[in-house]
Amino acid sequence: MSDQAAAPTKPKGKKKSKAAEKAEKVAAKVEKTVPPPETPAEPPPAAARPEPLEQLTSDQRDMIEKLSSNLARAALTAQGAIAEAALRQAERPAGLQADPFHVAPALTDVMGRLVSQPDRLVRAQADLFQRYLDLWQRSARRAGGEAVEPVVTPERGDKRFNDPDWVENPVFDVIKQSYLLTSNWLNGLVSDVEGVDPMTKRRVEFFMKMLTDAFSPSNFLASNPAALREAMQSRGESIVKGMENFAEDLARGGGQLAISQTDYQMFKIGENVATAPGKVIFQNEILQLLQFDPTTEQVHEIPLLIFPPWINKFYILDLRPENSMIRWLTGQGFTVFVASWVNPSTELAAKTFEDYMRQGIYEATDVAMAQAGVDRINTVGYCIGGTLLSSTLAHMAAKNDQRISSATFFAAQQDFAEAGDLLLFTNEDWLNDLEKQMDAAGGVLSGQAMAETFNSLRANDLIWSFFVNNYLMGKEPKPFDLLFWNSDQTRMPKALHLFYLRKFYGDNALSKGELVLDNVKLDLKNVKTPVYVQSSKEDHIAPARSVYRGAQLFGGPVTFTMAGSGHIAGVINAPVAKKYQHWTNPALPGSLEEWAAGATEAPGSWWPHWAEWLREKSGKLVPARDPAKGKYPPIEDAPGSYVKVKS
Repeated sequence: MSDQAAAPTKPKGKKKSKAAEKAEKVAAKVEKTVPPPETPAEPPPAAARPEPLEQLTSDQRDMIEKLSSNLARAALTAQGAIAEAALRQAERPAGLQADPFHVAPALTDVMGRLVSQPDRLVRAQADLFQRYLDLWQRSARRAGGEAVEPVVTPERGDKRFNDPDWVENPVFDVIKQSYLLTSNWLNGLVSDVEGVDPMTKRRVEFFMKMLTDAFSPSNFLASNPAALREAMQSRGESIVKGMENFAEDLARGGGQLAISQTDYQMFKIGENVATAPGKVIFQNEILQLLQFDPTTEQVHEIPLLIFPPWINKFYILDLRPENSMIRWLTGQGFTVFVASWVNPSTELAAKTFEDYMRQGIYEATDVAMAQAGVDRINTVGYCIGGTLLSSTLAHMAAKNDQRISSATFFAAQQDFAEAGDLLLFTNEDWLNDLEKQMDAAGGVLSGQAMAETFNSLRANDLIWSFFVNNYLMGKEPKPFDLLFWNSDQTRMPKALHLFYLRKFYGDNALSKGELVLDNVKLDLKNVKTPVYVQSSKEDHIAPARSVYRGAQLFGGPVTFTMAGSGHIAGVINAPVAKKYQHWTNPALPGSLEEWAAGATEAPGSWWPHWAEWLREKSGKLVPARDPAKGKYPPIEDAPGSYVKVKS
């Protein structure tokens, strides 16, 4: 090896950076351990030889030095972060598992079934090979200047391949299409297998999708054209910044990677999110009850009390003034109360589903009715808050308690037979691991664990897009109030959470009439309260079909509505935004498909349709109620203190 090849010439008059000197020392050590390549019989033509550094321009030498320096800095940053994370993980070995999703038994069943059908496997392999041949042939024709159609294209809405180079650059186009052919083939192979338990098959499908998403070429620096372009244009600064972001997220997660989804410093609860004016008028161990200021001179006599999910914080209903459901409802002449659930510490680990029913639904309705001077109240239950509310309605029906005048459910399930992908996280092996994890944490499930579970359901949107943006591109995530809320998860008490997962997702006990609370067997057919059920067409947590099954369980009048979009955007869709659409149908036939066939589509938000229904259940108009002048004196201003407790 020549001296020139062994050590690049130092540009005259320019002092090397310390990082560059470190990089050269590392390169020298590597050189000593790697044998030199064999000398070719004849040297390559002069035109093929790399130019000596002294023949490069000053700008080119500067770029090479900065790029090598930054690559060394990035490597050192990543190594330090990973070493620190490994030390932290070593302190809690119980957290390291070879199969955290317990997919191995299911994968064995599915693969065993595939092996037992060799003819199907051979046909599938032949089909994949034929598709690759087609790709290579078309790529060769394209290289010859011919315009050709792609063999495979990303699904609609797949943002991973939005950069123009994925289409315009032949190399990256082949990489993209090769990946799509292989991932589609693998996922299709699993989906088409027969003779396997449906839940077993579904678990493998979910795992295979996670696996193929993880191996997308967009997730690697060497095969992501946008990331490579950014690295060259920034002379490696983007890679350095990406590794700094990586190190910060590892530190923030205590040794586990907690990928930042937004600029968390941009949002302050009570300052630029959760700003609707009101008062905290009551609190107990598990909730604060908020009453919001009226914005009309008169209000409907019967107030509205909203129970959000305790997995998240209530201010999804009050992110910004323009999309705040709370502000919109007060503007429609409703007195609005909202439960702000506690972010429980280990002292509340033994709190049960029954406790949340008694101290949550029962106590909150008692206080709200007394504060408003009425003996009835309208209620809303969102997601898991709706599951609690429907269970409480059945309990009230058994006790002949008629305090609730109407109930509205946002994306809430009562029948879990066709629940979303969260069903995959509720087999007994997984729940046993979860219980051990909570025991190790003092009886609560961390908010980070909840976030990771929900993020995995939409990995490309909520994990890999930020992985690419933050680490490969070296960019800061953009400020986004919805993602700030999404990351502001709460802890879960052990007794409550395991009961919910086992009794609802595992046993589907409420829909079967087998759930017992407070020594009362619950039957939703006994609930005669008028019910309004909202679902969302693209909801992956509470699928519309699952919500529809629950709507059919109630014994009273039910109005079912389906909104466009998903679990959050389908619910929080202010009319002023003029986004999406919704479908209505006064009938409730045997299946969602029949309901949809007879439904009427309308543009925009479903809120006005619901408000019209709610007004009929809300009584006459009375003078507006001032939260500061009710029976319960204010404790503090909204949004209260419970919502500000971080996990």
